[in-house]
Amino acid sequence: MTYDDDLWTTVDRLRAWLDENNASPPREALLLRMLKLSEEVGEVAEAVIGAVGQNPRKGVSHTWQDVESELCDVVVTALVALGTLTPDARGTLHAHVARLAERSLGPA
Repeated sequence: MTYDDDLWTTVDRLRAWLDENNASPPREALLLRMLKLSEEVGEVAEAVIGAVGQNPRKGVSHTWQDVESELCDVVVTALVALGTLTPDARGTLHAHVARLAERSLGPA
């Protein structure tokens, strides 16, 4: 098993766990997973502000490792949301990254 396989297996397991423990109708659950991304991005912002001590009342309240952790939460949340939206999340992501790379870096 490769890292990529392990990542997607874990994402699929997390999505299934959320599905099993969800009382919302499927459409609402999908929308809430999309909104969860905003919450996670807000936590990244909070961690960055805390890491640089931007809030004089709180001072330095986070570390750059906290920022890394919050960014990982954003990535995993996005992958789970993508997996909820499409059954081929892996293929969708790989194709999108390939298009981004070609647009930015030119043909491989």
